[in-house]
Amino acid sequence: MNTSFETLDYIVFGLYAFVILGVGLWVSRTKKGETKSAEDYFLASKSLPWWAIGASLIAANISAEQFIGMSGSGFAVGLAIATYEWMAALTLILVGKFFLPIFIEKKIYTIPEFVEKRFSSQLKTILAIFWIGLYVFVNLASVLYLGGLALQTILGIDMLAGILGLAAFAAAYSLYGGLSAVAWTDIIQVVVLVLGGLVTTYLALNTVSSGGGFLDGLTTIYNAVPEKFDMILNKSNPEYMNLPGIGVLIGGMWIANVYYWGFNQYIIQRTLAAKSLEESQKGILFAAGLKMIIPLIVVIPGIAAYVIVNDPNLLASLGEAGTSNIPTSGTADKAYPWLMQFLPTGLKGIAIAALAAAIVSSLASMLNSTATIFTMDIYKQRFNPNATESQTVNVGRVSAFFALVIATIMAPLLGGIDQAFQFIQEYTGIVSPGILAVFILGLFWKKTSNKGAIYGALFSIPIALFFKVGPKGWMDGSVLQDFFPTLPFLDQMGLTALLSMAVIAIVSIRENKEKNDDKGIELTEGIFNTSATFNIGAFALMIITAGLYAFFW
Repeated sequence: MNTSFETLDYIVFGLYAFVILGVGLWVSRTKKGETKSAEDYFLASKSLPWWAIGASLIAANISAEQFIGMSGSGFAVGLAIATYEWMAALTLILVGKFFLPIFIEKKIYTIPEFVEKRFSSQLKTILAIFWIGLYVFVNLASVLYLGGLALQTILGIDMLAGILGLAAFAAAYSLYGGLSAVAWTDIIQVVVLVLGGLVTTYLALNTVSSGGGFLDGLTTIYNAVPEKFDMILNKSNPEYMNLPGIGVLIGGMWIANVYYWGFNQYIIQRTLAAKSLEESQKGILFAAGLKMIIPLIVVIPGIAAYVIVNDPNLLASLGEAGTSNIPTSGTADKAYPWLMQFLPTGLKGIAIAALAAAIVSSLASMLNSTATIFTMDIYKQRFNPNATESQTVNVGRVSAFFALVIATIMAPLLGGIDQAFQFIQEYTGIVSPGILAVFILGLFWKKTSNKGAIYGALFSIPIALFFKVGPKGWMDGSVLQDFFPTLPFLDQMGLTALLSMAVIAIVSIRENKEKNDDKGIELTEGIFNTSATFNIGAFALMIITAGLYAFFW
């Protein structure tokens, strides 16, 4: 598929790139004679207002894995994949009310730094190395791969060239400017990605309704494939293993979401850069509200593409381009790029700018957080505790550069993965339950010991692999195979988290039989109090979420 840009498309995309680079470099500037401090570079001088925090959270979260990967899952699965977005809104409320007050009170730069304050520098280093590896080899590499795939599918650009171009674009302003450049450009990125995403959604819905517009298009696809609008899948559904029925509401989905939104450095770093706790909580609430509309721009187009490719008349109306490189059940991630080729001149430039905004903003966020963890938790801890502010910032820039180089090399090796969004969730889920167990007990159970946390984190990996590999591999034909059926990966995550907590609890109780741990967190009275604005907004979002699940049950 090779859809050429017209002059207007180039102008639109060029304007977007110029504005992002210009704003990023402008906010990165330092006055003559001044040196950028570590707080300036890694926490944006702790000056971000709520609306910048909320926008930056969404820009960091929404990337190629949503636009391309989640649309692909919409094509293959349907609206059920939107549970990641709507459940995330509820998770953000929990994070804002119960986690942020503790993190901000501790005045931390990074999540591993909290681990050191609560447990030990040993566990901090273990988790810091883990997170750097996860960001570089899974998150950064997958975002670059999916971005390259999109540019190749839509514009016919060589994948490697697309990957290199996206990497260079993200590096151009984020390596120098740090979190300030990332967060303030994210405000623009969110506007672009939402508007551009809505353009593609409107086109897809207008096509399936033969020119009937947005609402008629929604009605048409709902009537054409009602099974694609089931939020709770039954066991007969071929995608049940990815989204196991009621388990998405009461099981491992909570593990995935709480880990991602509560203890993921490139997400939580924005909230740590707030002017105040109340400002941070308002930003979290704003992000939760935005999450409610994200399925409209990343899932609905995938369902619309499924309707189009299965209707010969609709395909014929698209002309010759409609019959080439059609997405199938085995190439679901091509659904969104396939739709974008039919956008008219001008709008095509907006849609590509939206996709680029999603990719570049996430790359910049991940790079900054990778640099933050390496610099603050490894370099300053292990190599140069007395590093000057200038040395610290420079090491951050250099480490981000090398992380980007490694991810760029890894990205093309991810070729051939179908439903990349599901792939990322599943393989992150091997390690996230154990880490979540460490944090939840560390935050809210004073007896949790350092040794218990280390044992829990380390044992969580073989526990997760037992659930993932055992029933499908070395246990075939055994009594255990009959006793222990193959489980959906979300259920595996839930059980892994519970068993990891059990390991932590057993070791901690043996160590602290008659007393609390010396580093146990004292939760002061009123620490979880929130403003009326937060309470009203949170309640409204919970009502809306319950209504959506009730309607699409």
